[in-house]
Amino acid sequence: MNNNILIIGGTGKTGHRVVEQLRKKGIEPRIGSRNASPNFDWDNKDTWVAALQGIGRMYVTYYPDLAVPGAKEAIESLTYLAKELGVQKMVLLSGKGETEAEACEQIVMNSGIDYTIVRASWFNQNWSESFFLEPILSGEVALPMSDVLIPFVDTNDIAEVAATVLLDDSYNGQTIEVTGPELITFKNIIDIISKTSGRNLNFYDITLEQYIDGMKQMQIPNDVVWLIEYLFSHVLTNPKNQLVVNDIEQVLGRKAKTFLEYAQETAKTGIWNQIKVS
Repeated sequence: MNNNILIIGGTGKTGHRVVEQLRKKGIEPRIGSRNASPNFDWDNKDTWVAALQGIGRMYVTYYPDLAVPGAKEAIESLTYLAKELGVQKMVLLSGKGETEAEACEQIVMNSGIDYTIVRASWFNQNWSESFFLEPILSGEVALPMSDVLIPFVDTNDIAEVAATVLLDDSYNGQTIEVTGPELITFKNIIDIISKTSGRNLNFYDITLEQYIDGMKQMQIPNDVVWLIEYLFSHVLTNPKNQLVVNDIEQVLGRKAKTFLEYAQETAKTGIWNQIKVS
């Protein structure tokens, strides 16, 4: 099998960590991003052929999420092209409890290419590398659905699983579900971040409507607002998402990282103690 590897989203939250995992194994993958050479841009299909040329295996993440309009068509086009160009295996990062994401999974499953689906819960790193960081820095965190139980998962665990299944063909045809080892609420999370960072964070339970209005007032792009509203209204409340699965332990032979472990490591970086200048 051709073992040249492409990581689409190779500079993203999971992608750059998959790259690191492969480098630890002595493998130098091709980075699929707009700034790479050859570059890969989801919005410009003209870039796809050069990025996939000579590739045998690929890890695929779709930005910002497989649930957004247009994602299914993009995955369909990419999968068709991958097969045409001789890609033999795809590992697709998907989301737990997302109907639209499952439609994208089916495209890969039915393509005739060897595949593994990695279906993830919400990321721990959303609190340090994404949309939940700014409220933490401000000290005022207002979120809806504060009592919903979520098995937050660490992106380092996702990446280690993805790198493992990308190289190990015994996982071909499987769907691996990656969750943290516990169910945790937003209230629990703010409490843990407060303690580990030494910050006095104020938490407010608001309605989803108030949250969406707040994002619009902050002039957050419409597609991001749409995605956040979708994730809160459809994904968080999906019973499939309120389950802890031990696939990480089965693949890696160790327990998944807890949110507390993530928070302790992240607090040491000082990311939560930056002075926010308004």
